[in-house]
Amino acid sequence: MKIRNILFYVLIWLVFLSSCRSLKSVDNHLARSNCNQHNINEYSRERLPEALSVRQLDTLLTNRFSLQSLHVANAIGILEPLRNFIGAQKEYEHDPSIENRIRLLEMNQYINQRINMASLEVSAVASELDCEEERTAQVANYLKNMEDDAETRLTVGVIVTGAAGAIVSGILLVRNHDEQMVEYIGLGTGIAEAILGVAILLNKRKVLFEHERNALKDVWEGREISSIFPASIWFYLNNYNPSLQDKHSLRYKIIEKWMGFGQIAEAGKNNKRKLLSLYFGNGGKYTSEQLRNRANMYDQLESYINLMKQDLKGLAVEFEIITIISR
Repeated sequence: MKIRNILFYVLIWLVFLSSCRSLKSVDNHLARSNCNQHNINEYSRERLPEALSVRQLDTLLTNRFSLQSLHVANAIGILEPLRNFIGAQKEYEHDPSIENRIRLLEMNQYINQRINMASLEVSAVASELDCEEERTAQVANYLKNMEDDAETRLTVGVIVTGAAGAIVSGILLVRNHDEQMVEYIGLGTGIAEAILGVAILLNKRKVLFEHERNALKDVWEGREISSIFPASIWFYLNNYNPSLQDKHSLRYKIIEKWMGFGQIAEAGKNNKRKLLSLYFGNGGKYTSEQLRNRANMYDQLESYINLMKQDLKGLAVEFEIITIISR
């Protein structure tokens, strides 16, 4: 009778070890995202510039700026101001009057302001993406820590169960108890260890993670306009210059990187559909691994958007050169 009581309490203890905290306790721990501190970007298709490949570029521009600088200048809408500035330079060379000088300075100031504003827009979007990445990674770490704690308890349970079974069997043998009872103890211990081992393998928790404002969705779907990205950044991501060696847009490259994770590309048809709905929807139940993948996707998107600042710097440097010439 005592042996049965011992087995009963052992089974109760195993159930306790293998139990998982409910999703609700985890959900209440999470706060909603506050990464976006600005209004939704609202603009029409007409506000986006024409692709550089379909525009008739003036030689005044092509002789003074690189194609990459002209591409980003087109994205922020200053191709015409640049051409007008060069024209005003020529007028000032023929007539260095105060009026022409003031006009040239005003145009210079306007172009630099547009470049600086575009740089601030890139920084603002990048900061939101970085914030969302950190939020996702924090939840992933929180969930992974819960899994590690549960795995530790289960591992300890395996060790203690095996040791307890061996001790009880030894005591019974020393006291010359029925060997059949010893066999039952060994069998029960083996079953208990197997249950705990399976529990370790299945120790995958999920958490409800919501993201109604989903930058990944906009990039994945590639619509004409975006409610998250300003017009200049959205144009920069979706268009490319066919005159350059690379024939793909940044958005195309970003999606290629995402598919390179393997969890999407190598998943089965049904699982792939679920993953696409999870990553590019409004939220759902995530594992810690899926949350880490999502954080990495945001990190890659942020890094590609920051490339626009390099092109803006190149444009600013080339514009400064032609400005110095006119002084």
